[in-house]
Amino acid sequence: MNPSSWSLWRRITALCAVVAGLLVVIAVSATVTAAANRSETEQVLDRLTPALVNAERLYSQLLRQQSAVRTFLLTGKDSDLDNYRDAQGQEAAILADTRQLVADEPQLLNTVDGIAEATARYRREITEPLIAQTRANGVNPDTAAPTEQSRAVYNDAAGRINTLAGQIATRRDEVAGQVRTTGNVLVLLLIFAAVVVVLAGVALALLLRRLVTRPVTDLAGEVRRVAGGDYEYQIRSFGPPELTALADDVDTMRRRINADLTDVQEARRLVEEANRMLEQQAAELTRSNRDLEQFAYVASHDLQEPLRKVASFCQLLQRRYSGQLDDRADQYIGFAVDGAQRMQRLINDLLAFSRIGRLTSGFTEVDLNKVVLDSAAQFDAQREATNAEIIFTDLPVVRGEEPLLGALFSNLIGNAIKFRRPDVPPRIVIDTTAGDGEFEISVEDNGIGIEPEFADKVFVIFQRLHAKETYPGTGIGLAIAKKIVEYHGGRIWIDPSPREGTLFRFTLPAAVPALEESPA
Repeated sequence: MNPSSWSLWRRITALCAVVAGLLVVIAVSATVTAAANRSETEQVLDRLTPALVNAERLYSQLLRQQSAVRTFLLTGKDSDLDNYRDAQGQEAAILADTRQLVADEPQLLNTVDGIAEATARYRREITEPLIAQTRANGVNPDTAAPTEQSRAVYNDAAGRINTLAGQIATRRDEVAGQVRTTGNVLVLLLIFAAVVVVLAGVALALLLRRLVTRPVTDLAGEVRRVAGGDYEYQIRSFGPPELTALADDVDTMRRRINADLTDVQEARRLVEEANRMLEQQAAELTRSNRDLEQFAYVASHDLQEPLRKVASFCQLLQRRYSGQLDDRADQYIGFAVDGAQRMQRLINDLLAFSRIGRLTSGFTEVDLNKVVLDSAAQFDAQREATNAEIIFTDLPVVRGEEPLLGALFSNLIGNAIKFRRPDVPPRIVIDTTAGDGEFEISVEDNGIGIEPEFADKVFVIFQRLHAKETYPGTGIGLAIAKKIVEYHGGRIWIDPSPREGTLFRFTLPAAVPALEESPA
């Protein structure tokens, strides 16, 4: 039959049937696509990403075992193996969890089993024999040095862990690509559904100009209102049942889009709220630091004047009446003079500490060779008295403030000379290693050294490891050194590798070559 002879009702029925069929296909496709997208997203978030984190944790546990065993080989203390045993337990738990996460990935599961075999081999062939040897024969520093076999076994285990991380990352990227693909397909299906609905409305408007003009016009107006941004507006249904069903479908789509938009807006609000809280905390921290620095500066200045009077009059009493009073009075006056002088040194050091980073002349290019020469010249008398030796060659040019860097090297050189071993001339070696945009400077001496458990405490202000009668000083020198290094954007630490003496390492930014100025 010729379609042109169809009745209006028949045409409407045929058009609605076609539109309904398209919408059903789109809905089924969208449902299947959404389910696939959800499954792939869960695979990325709930399995592959935690598995990748576990790979990184496995490497850290292997490194903990190596470090703990090396410490035990150097000390022979069973307590040093607690970390080693704990790392084994953590490793076993991580491996079990990783197996569950990649249970449906045979290749990844085989790699996990290979890691378990490699780490077990490392303990069986390397660490456990060394522990047994140390317990039987005592501490021998030579056993702590890695051998070719230990390196090979350790690198095999570490390489397998890195391989697992690479495989998981690759698999996660593949699944993430599938997530993006299904997401794009879902968006296209929704767009296609909207196009179908709009075309159906246009066709109905042309066909039903007299019969359903007003209902179609009202429906189009409501759709435009929602499309204009009023997603809370509920689309009402008018006219024939076919138009009512169409209006209901459009409103369902609106509710879905509105729900998704609400979730996005809520997430954005939470992010903005978190950013505001971080900004407030940063501002509060900045204000607190500024107040603390101002307090230290003002307190140091205010304490100087009365302390100078106390010190001056005590010294005057000591000079004028020394020997005229009894021995106990002379002793008390000596205590007062010594206390006032030490208090002055403490206040001066505190004032210097508070000035770091606050009174600044700006960063320039600084030649560390000149800085070390100037710093070493301050200790000429001590060097001659102790036969001290300071060795350095070809130090780099860095970005920083020359006075502060001079104070940094003065503190480290002064400590090396002060904390020397009896009857052993101090020997100070200053060296450098180039890095990515920075230099790592090392200052090593042959003094009394610092125990590993005190490696962090020595950088705390006024922290002393020895009595002031044995080694004079205020205990603020290394705190000043740390603040100077951190002010320059670096970090400072004690390297525990030397068998004797102390090895300080710190980083400083490299000097940036000046760029040619271009005309304005």
